[in-house]
Amino acid sequence: MLFLLVCAILVLGLSLLTVWPVPVRVNWKFALLAGEYGHWLAALPLALIVIGWSVVESPGWSWLLTLLAGAALGCFLKPVIQARQIAGRLPEALTEAFGPVRLNMPPFSLLALLNRPKAIMRPAIYEYAPGRQLDFYPAAGVGSAPCIVVIHGGGWDGGDRTEIAHFNAWLAHAGYAVAAIDYRLAPRHPWPAQHEDARLALAWLQANAPKLGFAADQLVLCGRSAGGQIAAAVGCTVPDPAIRGIISLYAPQDMPFAWSVSREDDALNSLQLMRQYLGGPPDENRRELYHSASAQLNVNATTPPMLLLHGTIDTLVWRRHSERMAARLQEAGRPCAFVELPWATHAFEYNLSGPGGQLTRFAVQWFVDAVTRR
Repeated sequence: MLFLLVCAILVLGLSLLTVWPVPVRVNWKFALLAGEYGHWLAALPLALIVIGWSVVESPGWSWLLTLLAGAALGCFLKPVIQARQIAGRLPEALTEAFGPVRLNMPPFSLLALLNRPKAIMRPAIYEYAPGRQLDFYPAAGVGSAPCIVVIHGGGWDGGDRTEIAHFNAWLAHAGYAVAAIDYRLAPRHPWPAQHEDARLALAWLQANAPKLGFAADQLVLCGRSAGGQIAAAVGCTVPDPAIRGIISLYAPQDMPFAWSVSREDDALNSLQLMRQYLGGPPDENRRELYHSASAQLNVNATTPPMLLLHGTIDTLVWRRHSERMAARLQEAGRPCAFVELPWATHAFEYNLSGPGGQLTRFAVQWFVDAVTRR
């Protein structure tokens, strides 16, 4: 009986990561597991309930086990329930922000939770600048498609263009060309090296668009975490009409604000990351660097439409970054939508069939079709 109770407590603890932020000392990926695979993990508390009533002789212990396992079951299914609620409002919100689009997929489906991912598409590799490469995924069966330029995360000092490659493959299968780019990393290459690399990649893509088979004047920047900061900063500071929109997932948008809310003992040691990336605190000597790296501080009348997605209980990048960015875009009269996922942490789109993955795919496809008017 003691073993079953310990199992129930551990399962409940994991399930609670869909409700409360993951503690600093616990790997945040456990929260990703609970949030985006919880509909599968729900089998664990169900099994404990069945075993408890089948094996345990004392009804009191059986009821205690049922209570613990039942709470875990509810927490594991919470993302599915909340995803269905968000799905009911999402088309209207996206229509209001970007205009109507007709998609052949629902925002969320219970059956889609059972889907298996398609085979990974092998990209072509190109060098867009000396020592810097990109992976190119051609659009499946579509001529002159828009191109989504994907900028990876990794805290500015890590990661590479192969991050969540199955998401890039899904985009290509959906009819979009995809270019996933590498960029120079901190601390050896601080900002604005990443801005320069993104601009070089955009210039290379536009010059080679006829050969690669996509529309050079229909580019959408897409970045997650650190890459979302780069994508948004580039999109808000480069006056290129070919940039039709920006997709930023769980990214910092105002770097002075990011410094002000960071601590040495947070999950990422964010202050150290920012020292590596921007050279130090946002004092007088670095004011221009911080400003140029902050999309929120560069919003203007020509800022491209923007789609923001963020998990409410993300402990790596506070959801207030996206919330504040959305408010700034609305203040400036620029088209934007902020999709907040109450159960989600970082990288919620990793499981394309999960609650976060389904809503992300729907919102991204709607957004790209709307801003490129396909």
